[in-house]
Amino acid sequence: MTPRTIEVRHLGRLPYDEALALQRALVDDRKADRVGDLLLLVEHPAVLTLGVKGDGGRSHIRAADETLAGQGISVFETGRGGDVTYHGPGQIVGYPILNLKPDRCDVHRYVRDLEEVLIRAVADLGIVAGRVPGLTGVWVGDEKLAAIGVRISRWVTSHGFALNHTTDLSHFDLIVPCGIADRGVTSLAKLGCEEPRAGVEARIVARMSEIFG
Repeated sequence: MTPRTIEVRHLGRLPYDEALALQRALVDDRKADRVGDLLLLVEHPAVLTLGVKGDGGRSHIRAADETLAGQGISVFETGRGGDVTYHGPGQIVGYPILNLKPDRCDVHRYVRDLEEVLIRAVADLGIVAGRVPGLTGVWVGDEKLAAIGVRISRWVTSHGFALNHTTDLSHFDLIVPCGIADRGVTSLAKLGCEEPRAGVEARIVARMSEIFG
């Protein structure tokens, strides 16, 4: 197969609704071959996002509406898989917009590949992370380091991963993260990693290139 080329766009801090609209437009462009494969790297202001399963995770929001409003935290329905999660400052959010045709048309494989990208990227920083059988994401012990929730339409991907870099982990107390009550969350900073954001992103890009050819 011809090697893939993935264009990386560093978007800085972008409100969640703007990033969602951008993804939708780029997915349409990718389906029509107006753009090639993309990786959007972004940081969001504090926000809770819901998946598509059941109530999307709304029942897993612990905080009252008034509490969220007082902290300026919005709630968005996203159209991705997964449960409720938190995005906010200090998090590295990646949205791959890839056409998986013709040789990668396997949803399970795609999610495992995203996990592998992040496992290898943080290994470059001295962090030993892995998987938990039956659960999605990247874990260090019983604590989730990165959440993954994807959408695939006609084999074009959107949404993606959220890696906790210097994230304020107290915000996860507002929810049952990803609907999993008996496990915690962690961040690179909590694990003692002092690598700046640009360095972490560079490792993600390198490993993305490696895994996706």
